[in-house]
Amino acid sequence: MQANIFKCMNRLKRFKRIRLHHEGTHALVLGFLLFAAIDLLFYLVFTTKIPFCGVTVVLLVVYGVMVNFFRCPIRVFGKSTEKVVVAPADGKIVVIEEVEENEYFHDKRIMVSIFMSLFNVHANWYPVDGTIKMMKHQNGKYMKAWLPKASLDNERSSVVIETPEGTEILVRQIAGAVARRIVTYAEEGEVCYIDEHLGFIKFGSRVDLFLPLDTKIYVGMGQSTVGNQTVIAKLS
Repeated sequence: MQANIFKCMNRLKRFKRIRLHHEGTHALVLGFLLFAAIDLLFYLVFTTKIPFCGVTVVLLVVYGVMVNFFRCPIRVFGKSTEKVVVAPADGKIVVIEEVEENEYFHDKRIMVSIFMSLFNVHANWYPVDGTIKMMKHQNGKYMKAWLPKASLDNERSSVVIETPEGTEILVRQIAGAVARRIVTYAEEGEVCYIDEHLGFIKFGSRVDLFLPLDTKIYVGMGQSTVGNQTVIAKLS
């Protein structure tokens, strides 16, 4: 009995730590009004209630997916952040490789890429503590986010952060085939911390990390990540 009560209390605590991201306010309000109007139309037009009930179920499922997409868990890393690189997003590791980074560093870096599906949390967190050295938004294509060229050809925002130890890393938000809006809160010159939001990408996309070659990587291909929780790497 006590064990069941304890489990229920833990579930309630986790539920209380879930909120909706403010980036979804307009979409959720407009979606609710649109779906309500469609539902009302079916209710008034059809004499039989079967079409109305069918549409209601479909609209509730679609709206549920929208609400799920804009959820924003309250997370605290809770460990030492010295030289630690934490996952900036929920998703799955799709790339770990040495690449030539020609936008800012103009040298070789280890790139770690996290792909976010439609069902992942799409809030992005800062992967390290530090100071924002650069924030640059570039327009581009909307290819599928998991393709290798997406990092260079798609619409993207690049943020360079210098850690307290003087190491610079680059985190890049990339729009996908469905995602058409990248929100980035970073501003050059300001101090940032793990546990703070870097931004938000709407409806499926990807986040790339560019790290020094001597960085120790702690994740593997295909591994699931939890934003602001999973340790990606340790800087030298």
